[in-house]
Amino acid sequence: MPLWNVYTPVGAFTADQKKAFAKDVTAKYIETVGIPAFYVVVTFRELPEEDFLVGGEPVGNFIRIFVDHVARQMDTPELRKWASDEFEKALVPHVKDRGFDWEWHIDETPLDLWQVQGITPPPPLSEAERLWAKENRPVPYEATV
Repeated sequence: MPLWNVYTPVGAFTADQKKAFAKDVTAKYIETVGIPAFYVVVTFRELPEEDFLVGGEPVGNFIRIFVDHVARQMDTPELRKWASDEFEKALVPHVKDRGFDWEWHIDETPLDLWQVQGITPPPPLSEAERLWAKENRPVPYEATV
């Protein structure tokens, strides 16, 4: 599961802009990694200018994105570079093209420290994961060790 926490100034995104942002991020994961859509979670956290400080100074034009990856790991420099480029492309229309300053980072959690509705997710690219993607929900499956 990628969990995107998007910290923004108050009013930086309308409800429709938030939905478009989340849809574009979700589509990027589906197209490039093949994970189920329901794995992708995007939250927006609006902060008043006095609560959003960079370098000790309040800012009103800055977006900070913290992403937690669980469903996939980027375990080579090439994959990290590719993913960074892909995520940056996804952000351009929502952040750069709207004149915001921004920064983002990704943390990765080990797959064995993750469950969805009490079920350990199936291995990446497995038949069970394809079923989860098709159903767009967790489906019990027979785990192989």
